[in-house]
Amino acid sequence: MYEKEPVKIFVVEDDQAYTKFLQYVLSLNPDYEVSTFENGKSAIDSLYQKPNIITLDYTLPDMAGEDVLKEIQRVDPNIPVIIISAQEKIGTAVELLKSGAYDYIIKDEDTKDRLLNTINNARKNISLTKQIDHLRQEITEKYEFDNSIIGNSAALKKVFSLLEKAVKTNITVSITGETGTGKELAAKAIHYNSKRKKESFVAVNIAAIPKDLMESELFGYEKGAFTGANTRRIGKFEEAEGGTIFLDEIGEMDLNLQAKLLRVIQERELSRIGGNDVIKLDFRLIVATHRDLAKMVKEGTFREDLYYRLLGLPIHLPPLRERERDIILLSKFFLEQFSKDNDLPILTLSHDAQTKLLGYPFPGNIRELKSIIELSAVMANNNEITADDITFNSLTKESNFLYEEMTLKDYTFKILRYYLDKYDNNVLQVAEKLDIGKSTIYRYLKEMEEAM
Repeated sequence: MYEKEPVKIFVVEDDQAYTKFLQYVLSLNPDYEVSTFENGKSAIDSLYQKPNIITLDYTLPDMAGEDVLKEIQRVDPNIPVIIISAQEKIGTAVELLKSGAYDYIIKDEDTKDRLLNTINNARKNISLTKQIDHLRQEITEKYEFDNSIIGNSAALKKVFSLLEKAVKTNITVSITGETGTGKELAAKAIHYNSKRKKESFVAVNIAAIPKDLMESELFGYEKGAFTGANTRRIGKFEEAEGGTIFLDEIGEMDLNLQAKLLRVIQERELSRIGGNDVIKLDFRLIVATHRDLAKMVKEGTFREDLYYRLLGLPIHLPPLRERERDIILLSKFFLEQFSKDNDLPILTLSHDAQTKLLGYPFPGNIRELKSIIELSAVMANNNEITADDITFNSLTKESNFLYEEMTLKDYTFKILRYYLDKYDNNVLQVAEKLDIGKSTIYRYLKEMEEAM
């Protein structure tokens, strides 16, 4: 799409005959919009027109070529500047290229072909740069707080307030919350709304990497560091240079590796495995876990010094069951997304469907809700999802007795039935587990039979 846009080219040349030559050559391409200037000042004053490419004569009547180049770069360092000159000294060309010139072309019989080839290459780079900028903008918009984290419950408003504080500094952020509450999404929202958004966001799931590979994965290694190390490899911390590294499930990290991680965080430097060079680092650290790290410190499975180093700005993501009607907002969002991805008409949630969703505790949180909504969209017979279309398949649903409203006696029956099923109707064992007498169980069983 970007190749079809007109390419604005400034020709800065004081020789009128050569100006006409360059203008003629470039104007043969209908995609090129050519403007000519006789001196450096007039070209600089016209940079507000945002040219895509500039050809610059090295010798101008009012300014030296290198001075014009510096001023162009000051205004917009992304404009490719092609120096065209009769000056054949290699040293001059090298210095100008070092100073940021895109190319250096000598005025001779090959100028036309070299210039067209160089401009063609510059156009490709311009197109790629625009696409990258466009993708960055899309990503930034995607991870704006209001777009990426959906909800307006009181619990979530507290999270928004902390996220806004997090993006203003480079403080380490520790995100906690149950599985499926969106910890990585929150980490991305922090990164893409911070000053580091143009640099890399590197996510590492500690629980997914084998313990014996973790050190090389994080810190990299040199060629020959161990059997199979045939080339040098940089680690995740180096990949995140200038950006953000997100260590998910940090509570799963081996105790021995925690000491090495602590040093990297404190010193902001590392040495690859098998290497002696010290590599300085610039990164923003965000960690997440569903575990209680403070409890792990007391148990001796997590280093206390690392715990306090990682704590930084703590952000707790509330479980879905504490987010009130955010469940409905998220459900509608997932429905719209699923309908769009599958070329379906937009589906709506009936009142009874909403009531059923609000009465379920969602032990799998947002991840579980998304799966439930997508299945309900498939099961729906028309454009409205009813309660019958919604199926709860949680692995832990047998112990979640609060997903529907019942009387206290009904809850008691349900709990008793659950334990009897679990312990193969062993009344004595169930009585011990529930700390009640056998006679109480038999009385409830009789009442249950009478109620059926």
